Amino acid sequence: MKKVGLVLLMLLVAMSGMFASGAKESSDAGQMTVGVCMPTQSSERWINDAANMKKQLEALGYKVDVQFAEDDVQAQVSQVENLVAKKVDCLVVAAVDSSALVNALAQAKESGIPVIAYDRLLMDTDAVSYYATFDNKGVGTKIAEYIETTKNLKTAKAEGRSYTIEFFMGSPDDNNALFLYNGVMEVLKPYLDNGVLVTKSGRTSFNDTCILRWSQETAQQWAENYLSAFYATEKLDIACTAFDGFAYGLRSALEGAGYTLGSDWPLVTGQDAELMATKNIISGYQTMSIYKDTRLLAGKAVSMVEAVLKGAQPEINDTTQYNNNKLVVPSYLCEPIAVDKSNFKEIIVDGGYYTAAQLGM
Repeated sequence: MKKVGLVLLMLLVAMSGMFASGAKESSDAGQMTVGVCMPTQSSERWINDAANMKKQLEALGYKVDVQFAEDDVQAQVSQVENLVAKKVDCLVVAAVDSSALVNALAQAKESGIPVIAYDRLLMDTDAVSYYATFDNKGVGTKIAEYIETTKNLKTAKAEGRSYTIEFFMGSPDDNNALFLYNGVMEVLKPYLDNGVLVTKSGRTSFNDTCILRWSQETAQQWAENYLSAFYATEKLDIACTAFDGFAYGLRSALEGAGYTLGSDWPLVTGQDAELMATKNIISGYQTMSIYKDTRLLAGKAVSMVEAVLKGAQPEINDTTQYNNNKLVVPSYLCEPIAVDKSNFKEIIVDGGYYTAAQLGM
C-alpha cells in the first residue's frame, strides 16, 4: 500500500508540474508584446492611430510598446532596432521614410518578428507580411471628384468658365503621396489640358508639388509665394491640398493676402478630417476633407497582428497594387469618405468620431 501511495504521490507531483508548465505557457502567450512605431505626434491623426491600436491590442491581452519618431528618420531606425533587440513578438510600422528601414527590418526578419506596414507602405524590403491602409489613390480621386462636382467642371468649357488652381501634394518619401497624386490627376488632368483649370505657377507635376514630410510651414510658404507672384490681379479659386495641415497653412497665407470668407475665399481641400479641420469646415475656412476612420484602420492592423501571431490568414482585399520593389504586399484598403459642411454631422458626429461639444456645436 505504501508503494501504491508513493506512486500516486509521484503522479500527482508530475501532473502538478505539467499544469504549472501549461499555465506558464498560457501566461507567456498572454504577455506577447507588439511594438508600434508611429512617425510623429505633431499630427493629431497619428496620435489617434496609436491610441486606437493600443486600446484594441490591450483589449486582446497584448502588451503594447508605442514609439513616436517625431519625423526623425534615424530616430525611427533606432526605435525599430531597439524593439527588435527587446524581442517583441510583432512590429507595426508607419514609416517616416518608407525606404529608410530596410536594414532594421532585415534584423526583424532574421529574428523571426513579423512586420505589418501601417498606412505607409514599407519599401524595398521582403520583411513585411501585410499592409493596412486606406485606398490612397481613392483619396486623391475623391478630392478631385469633389472639385469637379462643386465647380461643375464637366460643363465649364462649353459655358466659357475657367478656374485657377494650385496643388499641394504629399511627401516624396511617402509612397501614399504618389498614389494620391495619381488619383487627383486621373480626374483633373483633362481640365488642365483643355484650359478649364489654370495653374498660374505652372507647377502640376508630382515633383513640383510634393512637400517633404507633409510640412504645414512649407505649404504656407509656397502659398504666400504663389499669391504674391501670380495672383496679385487674379484670385486663386481652388487650393487642392492633400492634407489638413496644408489647409491650415493655406488659411494663414490667404488671410495674409487679404482673402475673406463669403467674398473671394477659394475652395480648399484636405485629408484626415482632423478636429481643427472639421471646425474649419464648419466655419468655412476649409471646404472639405477626406475622413479616414482611424478606429477602422487600427482594427484591420490588429486583425493582421492576431493572424500572423496565430499562423492564420487575415482579411485581404488587394493583392495587386502595392509593389514595394521586393514583393507585392497583401493589403487591406479601407474606404475613405469625402466630408464637407453638408454631411460632417452625419458621418463624423453621429458616427462617434468627434462629439458635438468637441466641435463647439
